[in-house]
Amino acid sequence: MTRNSGRTSEEYQIDIIFAQTWTDTRLRYNSTMKLLTLTSNMVGLIWIPDTIFRNSKNAEAHWITTPNQLLRIWNDGRILYTLRLTINAECQLQLHNFPMDEHSCPLSFSSYGYPRDEMIYKWRKNSIELADQKSWRLYQFDFTGLRNTSDVMETTAGEYVVMTVYFDLSRRMGYFTIQTYIPCILTVVLSWVSFWINKDAAPARTALGITTVLTMTTLSTVARTSLPRVSYVTAMDLFVTVCFLFVFASLMEYAFLNYYCYRARNPKYTPKVDRPAYSVLDVGRPPAVITFNSSMYWQDFDDGCMYECLDGKDCQSFFCCYEECRGGAWRRGRVHIDIRELDAYSRVFFPTSFILFNIVYWVGYLYL
Repeated sequence: MTRNSGRTSEEYQIDIIFAQTWTDTRLRYNSTMKLLTLTSNMVGLIWIPDTIFRNSKNAEAHWITTPNQLLRIWNDGRILYTLRLTINAECQLQLHNFPMDEHSCPLSFSSYGYPRDEMIYKWRKNSIELADQKSWRLYQFDFTGLRNTSDVMETTAGEYVVMTVYFDLSRRMGYFTIQTYIPCILTVVLSWVSFWINKDAAPARTALGITTVLTMTTLSTVARTSLPRVSYVTAMDLFVTVCFLFVFASLMEYAFLNYYCYRARNPKYTPKVDRPAYSVLDVGRPPAVITFNSSMYWQDFDDGCMYECLDGKDCQSFFCCYEECRGGAWRRGRVHIDIRELDAYSRVFFPTSFILFNIVYWVGYLYL
């Protein structure tokens, strides 16, 4: 048995020896020879069941070096007819859990023209025998077992007995772990390196962020090539998408940090005629006022944020640096975050959240 892992087809190929036994009273004979073994030339001279494989896309009988057929007739009219076939059968795959998915691929057969009141199929005891699995070519799957069923299908031409064999398969994850999961995890970890690079090294941090984003884009494209073109989200799609969001968030973290640090170094102040008074907590060194083209700029020698704070009111930024703003009644209950320490926060938040995501992801798909 071989499994086709094609990108656009959902089918498998199986090589079987299909055996049918029935009784034809017209072929009884009286002889001391209880069994006759006939050549394939005699197959066309007797009646044989018109069995078809209902979910086959293509089937071939083997004819080299002679037709691979066996015909035996017992003296009581019992007939054994075997035929070697290679069948490409359809297997509808549900890939929501890909690549941790399990499937039951059917092989169904029935009569083409004889309904149930004219011909009935029955399984014989131990009627299914498997070849040595060492000869199987299941590169991406493990064979977990098989089962056979017998059903009745109602059609406009009558009721037909349908016999089905289910081959239970589970996908091996080794290939996808090496080709997709490990590279995605390493790319996400690589994006965290920027948190330890000085925020003033804009070329280095920007190049690292863009490189990791493009790498994740390539990995997501390669991951989809091993799948049929399904419209729903698979388990691998979810993992790759979340990894992409982590990498993209790392790049956006630096853009956010760089923007606010630039605002902190160059706060702009434009005087107004009827502006209420404001108070600034003395930080030990008075700010210098520089006049240029009738505009005033605040220059902070301590490289801290220098947003203006209205007494008892709100600040221009949510993250206010002045103690009197932090301690006001209107600021109670709010979270105080130093924007300059965003890299330090990210060094803890990003790894912790990614580890939690992996725990939920692997436990959910492997054990739930």
